[in-house]
Amino acid sequence: MDVFSSGPNAGNLLVTAGLVIALLVMSSKAKMLDKKGANAAALLGLVVGGLGHWTWLLILLGFLLTSHKATKWRFEEKKALGLSESSDGHRGWTNVVANGAIPGLICLYAYLSDDWDTVVWMFGAAVAVAASDTFASEIGCLDPRVRMITTFKPCEQGENGGFSPNGQLAAAVGSAVVAILTLLAWWVTGNDTATTNGIQLGAVLAVIGWLGCQIDSYLGALLENRGYMSKGAVNASAITGGVLLMTAYLGSL
Repeated sequence: MDVFSSGPNAGNLLVTAGLVIALLVMSSKAKMLDKKGANAAALLGLVVGGLGHWTWLLILLGFLLTSHKATKWRFEEKKALGLSESSDGHRGWTNVVANGAIPGLICLYAYLSDDWDTVVWMFGAAVAVAASDTFASEIGCLDPRVRMITTFKPCEQGENGGFSPNGQLAAAVGSAVVAILTLLAWWVTGNDTATTNGIQLGAVLAVIGWLGCQIDSYLGALLENRGYMSKGAVNASAITGGVLLMTAYLGSL
């Protein structure tokens, strides 16, 4: 049974199903997602693993686990300041859709184009932006050195468009984690990580994930704060921006 070939084949689907079950168990025990969020994540996981590859699902799981740790970091302080999205740190289906819809569509594109070797980097870019933004929000919100990204003037902690030194560092770490996972997925499915090209792509992906976080902040400051965009729309737009940047880079090679 071949578990290293991408797309809907028996080996890939079997491993994917096992990972989705593990996701549901972990989510329930750690209270990472509510019931609807877990169902949405399971459906997304089947699409990502089935149409992409189970290593792509591991990228998503890596994002989910590390972002949950970032969410729970000094959680009581965030809760006291009104900076937490829920009472216990879990996330719902709207968050899953906002961060996962575009990666899911990218997997569909990989299947239809029969090109997983290239598209995995587009997929990684989408997840890297989501991870970078989540890390920046969850870690940076407790840094009092917050400035508005459009004016560089001091602003309130947790305000849309605000950035801080700790938040920017956390954004870079979140993006780098996904870049490493994407490079490993690229290697597992039959590529050579020893080549300069693979390492270069991973480095570019890490930078693009961080840039996507900045796009999110700008849109939050310019449009979300004025009621022109919702938080989910801002997230999706920033992720799309990251994917487009990665696509443009891939096209230049």
